[in-house]
Amino acid sequence: MLKVEDINVYYGNIQALKGVTLEINQGEIVTLIGANGAGKSTLLKTISGLLKPKNGQVLYEGKSIGGKQAQAIVKQGISHVPEGRRVFANMTVQENLELGAFLRKDKAGMKEDMERVYVLFPRLLERLKQQAGTLSGGEQQMLAMGRALMARPKLLLLDEPSMGLAPLLVKTIFRIIEEINATGTTILLVEQNANLALSIADRAYVVETGRIVLAGTAEELTSSEKVKMAYLGGH
Repeated sequence: MLKVEDINVYYGNIQALKGVTLEINQGEIVTLIGANGAGKSTLLKTISGLLKPKNGQVLYEGKSIGGKQAQAIVKQGISHVPEGRRVFANMTVQENLELGAFLRKDKAGMKEDMERVYVLFPRLLERLKQQAGTLSGGEQQMLAMGRALMARPKLLLLDEPSMGLAPLLVKTIFRIIEEINATGTTILLVEQNANLALSIADRAYVVETGRIVLAGTAEELTSSEKVKMAYLGGH
């Protein structure tokens, strides 16, 4: 479904991604694990059109999307839930969700998706008229995910969905990620909690200083000594 081939990405003179190659198949949950600053978020931003690769290519369903504008990429079926949630604080929950569908014209489909979001996140239904800035961190994360789903993505990019959340809420968010995947949405997940990410993923890539240093099934990486020592707390 998605193929990233040998991409190099720079912030000014600093090279953030160095010849990264990976692929994601339809229906999978693929996770990227690695330390802060390894280049994981940069990779998601490059796929969603927020950053342009200097060279190499990003292919989505066989077509090159590297360097295309972000909204053209959303139109093609890729939604990105950025790190730090980025909800529109002064708008209500409902207005935030409606914004997620701003490129769509199919009113009936939008209504259907809005109802699906309420089923996945009942808390949002209770807070419909509330300003997004007054929600808790967990509720804002739910809203950011719900808003991304309103574009009816085929591929959902999730950047650190558990960041700053209480353990119980993290469990809930991860259960919902699995539910979203079970309905046919492919997921690329960046997550600091490597144990949790590997527990729901099909496959994983380990990113270190802008390079992919390991790749395999989630089971292979969970049992890899190197991954255990570096990312799974050594046990």
